[in-house]
Amino acid sequence: MSNEQNVQRENWHHADIIAALRKRNTSMAAVSRAAGLSSSTLANALTRPWPRGERLIAEAIGVPASEIWPSRYFDSQGQEIPRMTRHKNTEVENTPLQSSNSDNQVNTNPDA
Repeated sequence: MSNEQNVQRENWHHADIIAALRKRNTSMAAVSRAAGLSSSTLANALTRPWPRGERLIAEAIGVPASEIWPSRYFDSQGQEIPRMTRHKNTEVENTPLQSSNSDNQVNTNPDA
């Protein structure tokens, strides 16, 4: 392994991420709203790991998220860090609560 590969890359500075978005004629708020989020929600990805937010920002800039936040994707040896994603509970997804019709509502009161 060469010294160049051994050097740990640094995360982009928040200002560099915002500048890269501006160069693409967009903003954090615009990307956030386009994803159906509150205009300030996407800023969370700047300060803490959030795979979905990281992906949205990276796609808007046009680079892989691992290039923007290498510390979130690679350990100090350069090995990829496995990332866990949360999956929705399929039992909850398949309940008929999606309809506003009260006949389709599931009674969650065990005494009823």
